Amino acid sequence: MRITERDGCVRFTVRVQSRASTNELAGVHGDTLKVRLTAPPVGGAANEALVIFLAKIFSVSRRDVRILAGESARSKLIEIRGITERNVREAAAR
Repeated sequence: MRITERDGCVRFTVRVQSRASTNELAGVHGDTLKVRLTAPPVGGAANEALVIFLAKIFSVSRRDVRILAGESARSKLIEIRGITERNVREAAAR
């Protein structure tokens, strides 16, 4: 999985599967973290659910999680302030 870390932030890509039965990290798909969300991909609901879910997983506030690219796509570039590359790798391994 490709992760960059700088200035107290970590950036990585996620692949979102919406309308899943549960919110969960579903492992690594290529160089991307796969995330399953119950929210539908309409009206920004999946993006909001993704931000809330990642904030909960990494124990940061919602404002520390940003979608930098891919708001209307399944693949998204995520930036999270206050965590390390190791935190992302450990979460992906669970």
